[in-house]
Amino acid sequence: ARKIVQTYKLCSEQLSSQDHYDYGMRAVKSIIVAAGNLKRKEPQTEELLLTMRAIKDVNLPKFTTEDIPLFNGITQDLFPGLTLPEPDYGSLMTALQDACVAQNLEQVSSFVNKCIQLWETILVRHGLMLVGETFSGKTCVLNTLYSALSALKDDPSGAYMAAQLYTLNPKSVTMGQLYGQFDDISHEWSDGVLAVTYRTAATASTTERQWVMFDGPVDAVWIENMNTVLDDNKKLCLMSGEIIKMGPTQTMMFEVEDLSVASPATVSRVGIVYLQTVALGWEPLVNSWEAALPEYVRKHTPSALLKAVIGPCITAVRKQVREIVPTSFMMLTNNALQLLSGLLRESGLLPPAGSDDAEIEAAKMPAADFAKKLEGLTMFALVWSLGASADESTRANIEEALRQ
Repeated sequence: ARKIVQTYKLCSEQLSSQDHYDYGMRAVKSIIVAAGNLKRKEPQTEELLLTMRAIKDVNLPKFTTEDIPLFNGITQDLFPGLTLPEPDYGSLMTALQDACVAQNLEQVSSFVNKCIQLWETILVRHGLMLVGETFSGKTCVLNTLYSALSALKDDPSGAYMAAQLYTLNPKSVTMGQLYGQFDDISHEWSDGVLAVTYRTAATASTTERQWVMFDGPVDAVWIENMNTVLDDNKKLCLMSGEIIKMGPTQTMMFEVEDLSVASPATVSRVGIVYLQTVALGWEPLVNSWEAALPEYVRKHTPSALLKAVIGPCITAVRKQVREIVPTSFMMLTNNALQLLSGLLRESGLLPPAGSDDAEIEAAKMPAADFAKKLEGLTMFALVWSLGASADESTRANIEEALRQ
C-alpha cells in the first residue's frame, strides 16, 4: 500500500500535467484489481513483483512518450533491484500479428503494445477511453484486438472470448434521441439510441464480450449522465425511472481526441489508453500503401522516393512555412498517398477498381519509362499535398526542400 501511494505521489509531482491523468482512489483500486488478477494467475510469484507489474500495467497505457521514462525511473527507485520479466502473451500476440497482416497494417511495436494495453485495461476497467489525435491508430487498435479475440474464441486456455461491437456517435443526435425522451403531447416514453444499445448489450449472452463504443467528442453535457454507469454502480438510470444494470461481460468505450472539456469526475471513472502519432510515425502509412499495390508497381519501390522526400518536407513545413490551416504530419502523408493513388489510376499505371486491363497494359511498358512516369507523378503528388497548406510567401521553402 505504501509503495502504491508513494508512486502516485511522485507521479503527481514529477510528471507533466495532462487532462487525462488521474491519481485518485479509483486509480488505486484499479491497481489492486490488477494485482489480484495477477496473484490468482501466478500464486507462486513474489507479491512485490506482482505489485510492481500491476502498477506498470495499469498506468503505462495513459502516459505520454515523454513521461514514460520518468515513470520507469520512479518505479525503479521504489522497487530497487527488482526487474520485471518480459510477459509472455503467447497466442494473443500471434493472433494480433495475424490480424495486422489481414488488415494490411504494419506490425509496429508501439501499435501492438497499445493493442495489448487496451486488452489489459479491459480486464480491470468496465469503462475506458481511447484518447489520441487523428491518425494515432485508435480505431485500428480496437479493430485489431477485436479480430484477434474473435480468432482466439476457441483457445484451449479459455482466457479469451469473442467480442460484439456496438458503435454510435453521441454528438450526431440530441440528448433526447440519445438517452430517451417523453413525447410533449402524449407523454409517452420512447427509448433513445443509447438506451436501446445498452439494454441489448446488458441482456446479451455472456459467451461474448459486449463493447459499446462512443465514437465522438466527449463533453460535459452528455457524459455526466454516464457517471452511474462508469462508477461501481454500473447502472444506466433513465428519466423514465428504468434502471438497467450492466452485464458481466459489458464494457463502455469512448474514442476521443482529447479530454479538455471532460470533468475530473469523468476522467477518474475510466481507464485511459493514450495514443500518439509521434510513437507510430508516418512510415507505416507508406509501407501499408505500397503493400497494397500490384506487384508490377511494387518492383519499382515507389516508397523509396516517398521516404526520401516526405521527412525533409515535413520538417520544412513545420519550421519554415506559414500554414493557412493547421495540419498534422500524418494527414499530410495520407494526402500525398491518396493523391498519388488517384494520379496513378488516371494515368493508367494502376488499374481502375475491379478491372485488370490497365494492369496488363502498364505491365508491358518498358521499365525505364514506367519508373520515369512514376517518379514524375510522385513529385507532383508531393508538391500538391505537403505544400498545399503553405501560404504564398513561404511556398519557395517547400520547393527548396523538394529540390534538395
